[in-house]
Amino acid sequence: MLILGRRIQARFVRSIKDEERGQLFCSFRMVTDSLCWLFTGHLQLANTVLQQEHFLQLLMTDDVETGTVVMSVLQSILRADRVILNQVPDNVLHPILDELVYKLSASTNPVIGSAATRSLLQMIESRPDIGRIMGIRYKGLRSLLSKQWTGKGFGRELAHLLDRLQSGSYQREEMQRLHNAACTIQAMWRGFQIRKRVRRLPKAVATLQRSFRAKREKEMIQFKKHKEVEDLRQQLQLHRLRAMRAFREKQLTLLELVHAGQMDKHLHEIQENAALEIQRCWKGYKERKAFHQQKLILKKYKAAVTIQRAVLRFLRKRRKLRDSLSPWKKTRSLNDEQRLHLQQKIDAHIQLHPAQQRAPEQSQELHVQAQETLGQYLLRWKLEHGAEQRREALLAQIYTDIGMLMGAPSLSEGTEKDLEIFSSRSVPVALKAKQSHTTMLKRSRWPWWKKLSDEFIEETDAVMNDSFDMDQGIIFVAGAKTAKVTDSSGCPLP
Repeated sequence: MLILGRRIQARFVRSIKDEERGQLFCSFRMVTDSLCWLFTGHLQLANTVLQQEHFLQLLMTDDVETGTVVMSVLQSILRADRVILNQVPDNVLHPILDELVYKLSASTNPVIGSAATRSLLQMIESRPDIGRIMGIRYKGLRSLLSKQWTGKGFGRELAHLLDRLQSGSYQREEMQRLHNAACTIQAMWRGFQIRKRVRRLPKAVATLQRSFRAKREKEMIQFKKHKEVEDLRQQLQLHRLRAMRAFREKQLTLLELVHAGQMDKHLHEIQENAALEIQRCWKGYKERKAFHQQKLILKKYKAAVTIQRAVLRFLRKRRKLRDSLSPWKKTRSLNDEQRLHLQQKIDAHIQLHPAQQRAPEQSQELHVQAQETLGQYLLRWKLEHGAEQRREALLAQIYTDIGMLMGAPSLSEGTEKDLEIFSSRSVPVALKAKQSHTTMLKRSRWPWWKKLSDEFIEETDAVMNDSFDMDQGIIFVAGAKTAKVTDSSGCPLP
């Protein structure tokens, strides 16, 4: 169909007669309408049509009528599928944009301008980055559109297109500004780093030179020392060789002086002297080795003696401390001389401090005082013994009450027999229990600040309790049918 439309368009451009042009235009319009009808049912054909070279050839025409129809086909494609331009490659999209921009810049026909403006606006709406591409590829397009097409009857579409181009231009300018700012920051940072490196370079060079010179000086010193050691070793070796040569020459001279008959004797003497020298060196070595071993053994012996002395001193101190803290002192046996000397000391002390003679009245008074002290002690012991008995009785009562309370049944299971166990037939005991219960109820109704101490106890209750306790000392053993009533001295009352 694109080929057919291309042929009809070519004949329409070449025709001169109005009737023939009208028929060809109707045929061309029928072909484009059929193509648009196919797009509505088969959207996959739209991408194929845009990528065809025949569609671009249909668009690249100077004829107003057919060019307007082709641009309307482009608008129909974009209305049918708004995301189709995302699937179209740039090498196909850029020629279409070039042709539309060319029509806006080269033509002055409002129909062409309106159709091209609507097409560009729909393309930008379908693919927003086209505005950025147009701002980059077609510089000055915005000023051209505002000057050439303002007031031509499609101002609304033109205003929308100018706004889109302006937003793309603003984004491009913003990106350019950010790019320039980044370049400036990078240049300043690199310059700062280079200046910093240049400032540190003399110091680094000086440090490097200093370390190099120190290392070279150290190597020179080591080389000199090594050379001195080598020279000394060579001198010693040379001196040793010279001494050996002189000794050998001296021996040869002496051998020349010795008679031939005494040569064996002389050699024997030399061998004996050499053997003696070897034995002397060997014995000296053995003695030195034995001395070092003995020195080590002696050192260990001294260390052991020092440790033993310290341990014995420590044990002696511990023994003395234990004896001083022990309450039992060991009796020391006295010999005859010590016993005689101690007896003499005792006799001398008795002579110096004779016993005082007391009168019968003084002895009687001292006896009375001793009897009074003994009586006070016995009375105090009796009181303490009675208090101890009362404490034991109270503890027995408490233990009995605890046992009964632990074994008591619950209130729902209790019977009259169980109630008789916790009641007493003694009137004083019942009175005391009632008074204690009343006092506890009164104290339970007190405010919290009165319970902090006993100073707020009513005097009447205290006096009543004290008088009752003094008059009748009551001891009630829970669980018993009878009560034991005692007086203040502990004697039972009838």
